[in-house]
Amino acid sequence: MDIVVRREGALYVAEWGIGQRRCAVGQSGIGEKLREGDGLTPMGCWPLRRVLYRPDRMEAPATGLAVAIISPDDAWCDVPDDPNYNRLVKLPYPSGDERLWREDSLYDLIVVVGFNDSPVLPGRGSAIFLHVARPDYEPTQGCVAFLRDDLIAAVAQLTPMDRLIVTP
Repeated sequence: MDIVVRREGALYVAEWGIGQRRCAVGQSGIGEKLREGDGLTPMGCWPLRRVLYRPDRMEAPATGLAVAIISPDDAWCDVPDDPNYNRLVKLPYPSGDERLWREDSLYDLIVVVGFNDSPVLPGRGSAIFLHVARPDYEPTQGCVAFLRDDLIAAVAQLTPMDRLIVTP
């Protein structure tokens, strides 16, 4: 079951096994992601690597993907010249990174998208996830975000063969 994301009128939607659902994408929309911090959701076809979740806020999700817990010291390296760029790191870490343990609920459930990870190209973009959306579907920094229940429903259907397909 692939998740297909596209623009439909003024909104962004995703389709998978349970039908079409609204989603949020990057503040710059969908396009060819060429650099860190451009606010674009990368156009293309990307594997879905694994699921991360906060055990203090939810139980382990049912899914066919590998699952791991998020700990308070987990972060994602988003510094282009760091050797761990676009990888999970443990805090304290010497560079400024995307903390996964957040006060809000956006990262309670994350699907790691296989964008710029095989191989990692410094500066091309990092931390592209499927995650929980804000209630008003406020744009992301480049991720695809869903209402919590929609994300849980999608995760329950995912297998290692599934992909995120993002079209303009």
